[in-house]
Amino acid sequence: MVNPVSAEFPLQPDPSSHSPDHQALGSPFNQSDRQEFVLAAIDIGTNSIHMVIATVDPALPSFNVIGKEKDTVRLGDFCEDTGNLTEAAMARGISSLKRCLKVAHRFNADDVVAVATSAVREAGNGQIFIDRVKAEVGLSINLISGTEEARRIYLGVISGMELRSRPHALIDIGGGSTEIMLGNGGPPDFLSSNKVGAVRLTAKFVSTDPLSRKEYEYLRAYVRGVLEPTVDKLREKFQKKFGQGDAAAQTLRLIGTSGTIECLAVLAAVDRLGIEPNPLNGCCLTYDELSHWVNRLRKLSYEDRLNLPGMSDRRAEIIVAGAIILQVAMELLAVDQLKICERSLREGVVVDWMLTHGLIEDRMEFQASVRNRSVIKMANKYKADGDRVANFATALFDQTQGVLHNWEPAEREYLWAAAMLHNSGHYISHSAHHKHSYYLIRNGSLLGFTETEVEIIANIARYHRKSQPKRRHENYSNLPSKQERKMVDQLSAILRLAVALDRGRSRAIASLSAHYDEDNKTLSIQLTPVRPDNNCELELWNIDYKKAWFEEVFGLEVKAQLAAQGIIP
Repeated sequence: MVNPVSAEFPLQPDPSSHSPDHQALGSPFNQSDRQEFVLAAIDIGTNSIHMVIATVDPALPSFNVIGKEKDTVRLGDFCEDTGNLTEAAMARGISSLKRCLKVAHRFNADDVVAVATSAVREAGNGQIFIDRVKAEVGLSINLISGTEEARRIYLGVISGMELRSRPHALIDIGGGSTEIMLGNGGPPDFLSSNKVGAVRLTAKFVSTDPLSRKEYEYLRAYVRGVLEPTVDKLREKFQKKFGQGDAAAQTLRLIGTSGTIECLAVLAAVDRLGIEPNPLNGCCLTYDELSHWVNRLRKLSYEDRLNLPGMSDRRAEIIVAGAIILQVAMELLAVDQLKICERSLREGVVVDWMLTHGLIEDRMEFQASVRNRSVIKMANKYKADGDRVANFATALFDQTQGVLHNWEPAEREYLWAAAMLHNSGHYISHSAHHKHSYYLIRNGSLLGFTETEVEIIANIARYHRKSQPKRRHENYSNLPSKQERKMVDQLSAILRLAVALDRGRSRAIASLSAHYDEDNKTLSIQLTPVRPDNNCELELWNIDYKKAWFEEVFGLEVKAQLAAQGIIP
């Protein structure tokens, strides 16, 4: 039996996992006036070498991925006699890392951090490979343990997806190992690394194509034997920390990351929707969908698998073993679906770099504000300047909640995000900028939100002006259900009034007070101007001009007037 490595780890970086010399191409922290740094993070895995180029904003703090590289080098194709990295695999790896470093230079990276995982740490000549990379490429590799790999995967996931203080298991299926973690957005409660990976199992146990029933059953039994002790420990931690909470806290959710899991999610989504989802972040894969595809994949030949949507030649070789690992893990964890996160180890390397350099002080706040920071980052990028409109919109939301609508804090957040970003389309063109705003939000990789949530936010922003929502509009008709369309109707109506209050970004209105007269079906809005001598004629006219959609949606009349007394700023 293979024993899993597991431990409880704090969120801070492990000093022993860092090479003393980062690949500094400049001296980023000698320049205190710098507003942004560029970091290249390289993940040297068993199957592939991945690199992300990220711009790091110390002020928020946040980072934005601006470039990606991937090369399937198969370091894990060990020599059968010695268990060492082969000369051919090392040559492929060195060639790939040379290309990565050239790309990093083209992006003017301030620092390059490279980590190596399962294949290099297990190979007898792994240190020889590290030394050769240093000599031939000029790149120092940090060899990290399995639990340190799990910790950084966890960091990557919480940088791109909010756990909302609810317990989640996380699973990453690599070429040589599978990491399983537990946490709720704070320090991880459980980390493990298990020696079952898609490349490792395929090389060790798969000799038939299509997979024979005998090998299929043996694979399942082997994976269960390896993962069962890990899941038992995870459940023990889960029960100890979360078992006495409310119903939401007692429910274990699952997040999946890695190329194998993303590929399986694409296959299921094409079956369900007829198209490949983009982005994948936040998409769901159910256990029933996965089981259907496990049974189908194991009966297909390599050539047949290669013809499936989203399937590369290398992925087609190992997808069956990877799918079986995920299927067994979901059975042991007793979860019926998982959510996809497109961030993983390499993004975790970026977060770890930020921690190491003191750019993240409050680790809990970093997770809790993933969504907010992502919206603010996009607003800054496109110079959307939506703060005041967002304040007006949320004030209207709060003052009419339980009276005109019964939306919850989640919907308030969608409204806030749409208000912050409603003017982002100006970055492309003033003409039809509301449509450009929809496009930028929809394709802007907002972090922490599901695909449906991003679609809702983009639609709310889309209808802050001009045409009201119509079923013939593709973006509106693509919303999942009548409930989401009602949400967009009402929240976009609120946003229109908020936009009217900041006509021409005049900053004339200091605050508002809304009161609903149910007998007369009238919403009275009292406006307090910033300066008492300002009659806010333009803003009042603009409300009259834009209130029609609000009145139609809520079935009332809107009357706006100035409060008796303004204020001096």
